[in-house]
Amino acid sequence: MDIESSRSGAHGEPDAAAWVTVEEWGGSSGSALSRTAVLTASASSLASNRFGSRWGRIGSRVLGAFVPEGFPGSVTPDYVPFQMWDTLQGLSTYIRAMLSTQALLGAIGVGEKSATVIGATFQWFLRDLTGMLGGILFAFYQGSNLDSNAKMWRLVADFMNDLGMLMDLLSPLFPSSLIIIMCLGSLSRSFTGVASGATRAALTQHFALANNAADISAKEGSQETLATMSGMGLGMLLAHVTRGHDLVVWVSFLSLTIFHMYGECVIN
Repeated sequence: MDIESSRSGAHGEPDAAAWVTVEEWGGSSGSALSRTAVLTASASSLASNRFGSRWGRIGSRVLGAFVPEGFPGSVTPDYVPFQMWDTLQGLSTYIRAMLSTQALLGAIGVGEKSATVIGATFQWFLRDLTGMLGGILFAFYQGSNLDSNAKMWRLVADFMNDLGMLMDLLSPLFPSSLIIIMCLGSLSRSFTGVASGATRAALTQHFALANNAADISAKEGSQETLATMSGMGLGMLLAHVTRGHDLVVWVSFLSLTIFHMYGECVIN
């Protein structure tokens, strides 16, 4: 913020034409500064002038909630395409998650009179326990190798996540093996959680040009939250529309899975 002022009159008395100008500049060390507003004050008047449209300023503030400060100068050139495909992949993942979760809940008996609360709770407990133990074992055996090839492990993580959701969708077709399929699906997704979390840190360091890895990570979390909310809403709508139409559910799920893997190939 710059401040300019006129000189006072003789003997230290304020000049009638004295004025003060305050300028507001926006930007950061990673991007070019631009003047956003000017405020001019004198003994008899006060004038302000803002540069850019109101909608443009609102759009800039909204964008600032999802991109790091100084964007695009504070990140590498491949940041935008990576994040675009990553967001689209996240959107497809949460839509598919709603379909697979609906199938899994139906398989354990939700909505049926013959199902018991304790039985469903125990099955869900075994599913979560298997996933937790699997995550610990995967981190123990492969944790030191995740830095060597972040993109390869990210591809593996996405594949295991797709496999886990596929098992959930298959669970109603094999009621006699329900617990085994549930646990295998949870085990597959546990690998995803460990691998994707570890490789994300390496990718964040790659994108950071202005020592802003923390800011990039925080804004990536905001992008992920937006994709999650959108995906859950669209997934609930799709699950409602396709309820009772197994063929449509499978076509939708497999189409979104193919799109998800295509996006991963583009990123890599």
